[in-house]
Amino acid sequence: MSPTPAATEGEARLVGTDRVLAVLVELAQQPAGATLDDMVRRTGHPKATVHRALASLKRAGLATQDGRGHYILGDEFLRLAFAHHEARPDHLRVRPILDRLAERFGETIHFAVLDGTDVVYRDKVDPTGGAVRLTSTVGGRNPAHCTGVGKALLATRLHTLADVEKWIGDRTLERRTAATATTAGELHARLSETRERGYAVDDQENEAGINCIAVPVYLASPSEPSGAISVSAVAYRTPLAALVEAASDIRNIIDQPTAGQEKTA
Repeated sequence: MSPTPAATEGEARLVGTDRVLAVLVELAQQPAGATLDDMVRRTGHPKATVHRALASLKRAGLATQDGRGHYILGDEFLRLAFAHHEARPDHLRVRPILDRLAERFGETIHFAVLDGTDVVYRDKVDPTGGAVRLTSTVGGRNPAHCTGVGKALLATRLHTLADVEKWIGDRTLERRTAATATTAGELHARLSETRERGYAVDDQENEAGINCIAVPVYLASPSEPSGAISVSAVAYRTPLAALVEAASDIRNIIDQPTAGQEKTA
């Protein structure tokens, strides 16, 4: 049966909306801005389609053009994104914890959640003063299997070798450094160690010269972690052994009640 005119029109509108969103997502990955031709090349859509999409985004305040004529994200997009981020319950509850850890250790503190095979950084506090800062960004991603926050969260879900094998599936685990676990057996062993210790470590497994210690945090449920918090450091400044030695301090700081909030589990 042929689709009705109304159905065809609805599908066309949906496709058009999808393309506008695709242009928005691509534009968000170009902090220095992009020309119309750049966006056509990056999205693979016809020039007229991309131009209409950008015009729609400009009308909504979600995109604008700088003095060079490059398209960039608009102030309204940034306002909405930051307002939403600042108002998230997990952000409001976790930020005081991150601030306390940053003050105590003078290192970068992350809060991340698991999203499929990756971790997504929901919040970050950099060290004060002139200390070296990490390049991670809020909203950025890293593979879960080689990060402290990722292993802290995976350890609560993948209890057996079969669980790990199922999670990996037909993928090949990316080797970020010589220390990265790239087989199901290696990852299973590291997750088992994480459960036994109560915290995960990243011994330069995701990036050479950077190590961290991470623990899951339970902000809304005593059984399901809301995410994981890590103390990440440049290895020459703060060796992993120093972070491990401070594991109890880290847990105590995380468990401190915040004014107006219940104590984390």
